[in-house]
Amino acid sequence: MKDTREQLSAMTVGLHWLIAAAIIGMLAFGLYIDSLERSPERTSLMDLHKSIGVTILALACLRMLWRWRNGFPVLLGQAPRWQKAAAHAVHGLLLLATVLMPLTGILSSIGGGHGLPLFGLTLVADDGVRQETLHAIGETHGAIAWILIVLIGIHVAAALKHQVIDRDGTMRRMWGWRISG
Repeated sequence: MKDTREQLSAMTVGLHWLIAAAIIGMLAFGLYIDSLERSPERTSLMDLHKSIGVTILALACLRMLWRWRNGFPVLLGQAPRWQKAAAHAVHGLLLLATVLMPLTGILSSIGGGHGLPLFGLTLVADDGVRQETLHAIGETHGAIAWILIVLIGIHVAAALKHQVIDRDGTMRRMWGWRISG
């Protein structure tokens, strides 16, 4: 089913909420791991973090393909041009960040010679990356995390505005319910 003005497809709704929960969980998990001292437990948690990150990357790529094929959902209600532009910009940046975040993590892991763990298997390893490059990739990964936190905050605030102030059905539609045209 394709998205319509009245109802979003199960694919759109499912990918949105699955990736949202995974990204928010991974941001919290990453901050927790960063707070730990180096230890075997931290290494094991980092491997799990990387494995989940690879899974999120696959889901994010699927979501981008779905967006490309299906288009963005039609905005509901009336809004000034600047709000429409801001909504498109935030959605685009969220999509981009959900791909760049795991990609920079993968590059950092491979470049650091740790390989790319995927639930117990090591897919790739390379220790030939220059330390300056590796540091820059790690810093980029961290910066994207904070950008994602801000973008998610803006996105949630806008969703609440749609629900509480506009009452335009956007949240009902994002839960997969049909709204009246």
